[in-house]
Amino acid sequence: MADILVLGATGFTGRLTTRYLSNHPQRAEFTLALGARSRDRLEKLAKEIGLGEDVHLIQVDVTNAEDVERAIEGVKVVINTVGPYWRWGTNVVKACAKLGKGYLDLSGESHWMARMISHYDYLAMKTGAIIIHSCGFDSVPSDVAVFLANKTLKTLVDPNTTIERTDTAVDVKGTMSGGTLSTIMTTLEEVPKEELRLGSRDYVLSPGITGCASPPMRLLYKLGMSSSPMYGSLWIMGSGNRRIVQRTWGLHQLAALRGGPEEKALAYGPDFVYDEFLAAPNRLTAIVVSLSIAAMGLALLLPPVRWLLKLLRPPGSGGDDETLEKGRMLFTSITTSSPDATGKKTYVRTIQRGRGDPGYLLTSMMLGEGALALVLERHNLPALAHQGGILTPMSALGEVLIRRLESNGRFDFESEVILTEREESRKSR
Repeated sequence: MADILVLGATGFTGRLTTRYLSNHPQRAEFTLALGARSRDRLEKLAKEIGLGEDVHLIQVDVTNAEDVERAIEGVKVVINTVGPYWRWGTNVVKACAKLGKGYLDLSGESHWMARMISHYDYLAMKTGAIIIHSCGFDSVPSDVAVFLANKTLKTLVDPNTTIERTDTAVDVKGTMSGGTLSTIMTTLEEVPKEELRLGSRDYVLSPGITGCASPPMRLLYKLGMSSSPMYGSLWIMGSGNRRIVQRTWGLHQLAALRGGPEEKALAYGPDFVYDEFLAAPNRLTAIVVSLSIAAMGLALLLPPVRWLLKLLRPPGSGGDDETLEKGRMLFTSITTSSPDATGKKTYVRTIQRGRGDPGYLLTSMMLGEGALALVLERHNLPALAHQGGILTPMSALGEVLIRRLESNGRFDFESEVILTEREESRKSR
């Protein structure tokens, strides 16, 4: 019936994703369907965007497992924008795993993803389903940072080079939608505390393999090996992004143990750790922001504060087009190699730029290009994608997604070896 189904098409991110796909340069090469709970709202959306009759409109209740299976039975790939995923996402993942479909979401809910991996990873591998969580601002840039740095090290230094650590400074300008706020509230009010505790463990998403302990949280962060040191604060998305990167690490490490040169080229190495922080102009600002974020987290534990925020940002709300266009993201990562036989370490600087609100406008593009990679370029995807299972953006889509985002015109990627102050840096892209 359709190559791609956008679930939650009438929500804020769903509308942006629908608009992006409906105006895509390759629009003639894929068929599109939209799914939502309300038929009236679907028809209104189709009229507002100017969709043709070739776009299928599917009324579906994601709380009804049979309804979900009927809706996705005739499609190849599902983009699921219906959150909070703890509340609404399980039936969709289950159906895609059972029926062997492609699936992408923008979840940042590690506790829920851990449950999905436990319940449906094996089934997805058996059916060939490709399930990709966190295929938006959570956590594509973080996953790309290490993936590109690893490629740069192995291409320009030595194929056997491994990574000791990657540190990322995030500079971002964006908005918070009602859906994001709803996810935070659901996590605090509905998820059992024990489930949250288990879901916050280091390497909780890694496939049965645990690496080196992650650096502890702190008030002040620093990124060295740049023209001038960058300082930063706690970053609310940092821990969730790290867990996705850790799953990519684990999947590639296991594949390298039983694979050949191609699999070994993707492995980061046994010493790898990842850290991420929010960039700040100076040390004092960084400390103040860290304390503010900690205070905000404590305030959210108070029911009156949550009640007020729900009134201010109801689900489905978000910024207008002008506000979304003013957003941006800049990820600056320094990757340190494990020492070679002489004790020398090599450093790689990886920079990612995005023009537009990262959490919504750019996320809709990441989701759209990820889905198109599954539909139009499946033959070019990494080996893990052909095995199926619950994967990550880089383990499933790799270079294909990066190339597609570059072609989009909103994203830039750079990765270079930093040798010494006297030697010229070398770029792999």
